[in-house]
Amino acid sequence: MALPSYATPAQRIWHYIYLAMCSIVLFFLVMPLLVVIPISFTSTPFLQFTPEMLRFDPEAFSLRWYRMMMGDCSDPGITTVCSDNWKIGALNSLKIGITATILATTLGILAALGLSRPVMPFRKLIMALMISPLIVPLIITASGTFFFFARLDLVATFWGLVLAHTILGLPFVVITVTATLVGFDTNLTKAAASLGGGPIRNFFKVQMPLILPGVISGALFAFITSFDEVVIVLFVGGPDQITLPRQMWSGVRQEISPTILSVATILVIMSICLLTTVELLRRRSERLRGIRPA
Repeated sequence: MALPSYATPAQRIWHYIYLAMCSIVLFFLVMPLLVVIPISFTSTPFLQFTPEMLRFDPEAFSLRWYRMMMGDCSDPGITTVCSDNWKIGALNSLKIGITATILATTLGILAALGLSRPVMPFRKLIMALMISPLIVPLIITASGTFFFFARLDLVATFWGLVLAHTILGLPFVVITVTATLVGFDTNLTKAAASLGGGPIRNFFKVQMPLILPGVISGALFAFITSFDEVVIVLFVGGPDQITLPRQMWSGVRQEISPTILSVATILVIMSICLLTTVELLRRRSERLRGIRPA
């Protein structure tokens, strides 16, 4: 953000100090990624930069750890324990993440529609309960979920993990959809109802197209939260329920190999793509609501 021409010397000094501090924080956050991504392509089973990698020798780089992640153990250069757990974990994470995202999005839309009504008793209390998973420490949420699900025989089950991840993803959908509904003109639904449209038809024909960017943004955040979650899986999941973050946790505890970094690289790239999509949808939503010019 550029300074105005009438800025005082003190404001200019503070502006440059602010930019320097932001640059340092950004470097601190990005630097681990700049280390993780290159090492994931190493041809050796060690987590280090070799002299050959620094010289950009083609023989120093390899995709063997990515192939190992997909369950391909035929490479003779793989000296670590190779199994299908990475592939199984990725498929389980996708299944749990997609199912939890569908449930969180559906329940979040219904909750946001109710909270956006002009007359809603205990609105602040309900909203506080909805976003509590974002405020309460995750270890407390995980332990409470374990004891509650144990009474319902949902521990070590697929639907137990799905419901637990739905609880974590629900606040993101509620917040994004509620923020989208703030600028929604309720006269549109009233006009549609006066023309004979029912509540369900009015929602899909009038409201849904306008709040769709917020819905997709919340769904993407819910999916990222579910896909990267490990604490809930450790508490609620059984020994046979392997997810990708849980497999990474086990790999760090048992045997550190570049396979973990290859998985981390894929997760980072996926998160960047999803967050970029969220930002584009946010800008589109602002243009549709007239907040930002086209």
